[in-house]
Amino acid sequence: MEFFKPVEFQNEDKKPAIEKSEKVKCLILGSGPAGYTAAIYAARANLKPVLYTGMQMGGQLTTTTEVENFPGYPDGVTGPVMMEDMKRQAERFGAEVRFGLATDVDFSGSSHKVIIDDNTEIIASTVIIATGATARYLGIDAETRYAGMGVSACATCDGFFYRGKDVAVVGGGDTAAEEAIYLAGLCNKVYMIVRRNVLRASAAMQTRVMNTPNIEILWEHQAVDLFGENGVEGAVLVRKKGTPEEEIRRIRIDGFFLAIGHTPNSEVFRKFIDTNETGYIKTIPGSTRTNVPGVFAAGDVQDPVYRQAVTAAGTGCMAAIDAERYLAELPE
Repeated sequence: MEFFKPVEFQNEDKKPAIEKSEKVKCLILGSGPAGYTAAIYAARANLKPVLYTGMQMGGQLTTTTEVENFPGYPDGVTGPVMMEDMKRQAERFGAEVRFGLATDVDFSGSSHKVIIDDNTEIIASTVIIATGATARYLGIDAETRYAGMGVSACATCDGFFYRGKDVAVVGGGDTAAEEAIYLAGLCNKVYMIVRRNVLRASAAMQTRVMNTPNIEILWEHQAVDLFGENGVEGAVLVRKKGTPEEEIRRIRIDGFFLAIGHTPNSEVFRKFIDTNETGYIKTIPGSTRTNVPGVFAAGDVQDPVYRQAVTAAGTGCMAAIDAERYLAELPE
């Protein structure tokens, strides 16, 4: 049911007047594997879900060329095609998919209010947060230039394409160490590009890296550019940048993997939703429930460990089932 009379969203920031207000049973925020899977299950449960895509319709997978590790696609599939398949499946069962971004929320009452694009208020009985996480990049132009052509932020997703080749991993923490070790099992050689002269990874991970013969650590190096005709063929590094010993070095590689962390897209919810120290939404173990009854979280926004499309889809299914059960238990 929609109300077109303008109303004010009550807060102290004097935000723009709301142009439209609407009540829904199930609101899903995010259009990656978690969001679309939640929409499929919620629609089949007759929750009449409304899904807002966020600014990147289809999520991170729309920037991926080949996806070969998602069940059901034996010959592989491009990220955009897979996400369009999920969208069409959700819409087939009655999910309403809209383009828009959550810009504010109020989870203080029994109803959950979400502001979309600063002008639409959605009052939802249940909310599924599936806004994902954004990989951190170095900020060099070449990362954009070679996106999908040798630059990746997920070794587990894309390492298979670099079997027998030389690659580089940027970072010195546990994630970088894990990805370097994973890639070492597939690739001919793995360079770890480390800005400092020490690793931040745990002692156990450092030992594993040091004991892996085809990993070479490039201490006190920073990547400043990439080169190649039809994809990454090498990287330009600066050793001991800003010191009298500074020097330029070029290495030949086929893949360039960023492992300097992800930023969960949870900022707008943190006034009401508990997160860990890095911003990932906390969920009650064994469920997708957050600290706010009726609000659930699925996918990479609550998963700092696996960050895979298939695990995101699994938690999207869980969130829809959790939302259905929550609604069933509400008093008439």
